[in-house]
Amino acid sequence: MRFETKAIHGVRTPEKGVENWGNTINLATTFPIKEYNVMQEFEYSRVMSPTRKDFESLVAQLESGKHGFGFASGMAAITSIFTMFKAGDHFVLGLDIYGGTFRIMNDVFRQFGFESTFVDMTDLGKIEAAIRPNTKAIFVETPSNPLLDVTDIRGVVAIAKKHELLTIVDNTFMSPVLQRPLELGADIVLHSATKFLGGHNDIVAGAAVVNRDDLAEKITFAQVAMGALVSAFDSWLLLRSMKTLKLRVEKAQANTLKLLDFLRSHPEVEKVYYPTAPDNKGKTIQESQAEGGGSVFSFTVKSEEKAKSFFENLKVALFAVSLGGVETLVTHPSSLTHTEFPEEEKVARGVTRTLIRVAVGIEDADDLIEDFKQALAK
Repeated sequence: MRFETKAIHGVRTPEKGVENWGNTINLATTFPIKEYNVMQEFEYSRVMSPTRKDFESLVAQLESGKHGFGFASGMAAITSIFTMFKAGDHFVLGLDIYGGTFRIMNDVFRQFGFESTFVDMTDLGKIEAAIRPNTKAIFVETPSNPLLDVTDIRGVVAIAKKHELLTIVDNTFMSPVLQRPLELGADIVLHSATKFLGGHNDIVAGAAVVNRDDLAEKITFAQVAMGALVSAFDSWLLLRSMKTLKLRVEKAQANTLKLLDFLRSHPEVEKVYYPTAPDNKGKTIQESQAEGGGSVFSFTVKSEEKAKSFFENLKVALFAVSLGGVETLVTHPSSLTHTEFPEEEKVARGVTRTLIRVAVGIEDADDLIEDFKQALAK
């Protein structure tokens, strides 16, 4: 089945001899034991539940994977994945990375003996140079947040295989509609399912997908042991939302291209950051590993005061964190999503007080352009 059909018909739950084509929900926390001293698939919902199983099956299919896992949030997914490692292990991550990922590695896991090196992920030479004898994995987020730098996934995979490392890719920004890292050789794909998979800003969830049975066994253990699971109700909402995933992602990307055309010629806009922008050095790589640049971009204005005025005068788009929903959201990375980074590091990386990140929704594109126009004019 092709992607759109798979998203709608990929999970059909047989129940009492009847195949249910619609989403079914089972909220039970425990299940009757059918036979003494014989294990069964559903015993206790922290271990496995029918509705979570359906979500995990579908997200695995959409990511071209074999094993899917549902978590309570994107950070719960990342935290659970890293429990596979031990004190003294070293990891290579990107400089321009989500603040929550930086926080968990720098402020939490470091206390337990993990070591991390943050490098420019657009430079494969710097990635390889950061590898140590105790390095265990390379963590990729592409395009990056919030400067939309592009990492060559195939190139990272080649380096990882050469050094017998895992390649972990956060695919939240692209969604499996536009980019499927497992097809490019990655070992683990992660999502904040709160974003595009959920798509309506009403679910907090996370997901992981792998092809390897040995990794699946380790992640299953972490999932059961830590219990940072997506609930049955949220699994059901995700199954509903993913039926329209491709439609939403493609509409938001089309809106993004129109909005970018407007902003590039606006006198108050200094620079635009987008994966397939002509001045993005990763443009060719992005086009080779993804089906478009997505619906998240950033731009800078001429002063912090102008940025403040822009946020305050929007009438359609919302001044809020997050992305991937049907609503267009604009945010201020320096003061909201990237507060964990030291100020001098943020400025050095380009996350300045004049930087605005936009997560485009599926509203009418002309309404968004008019909204941005009047907000910039105030």
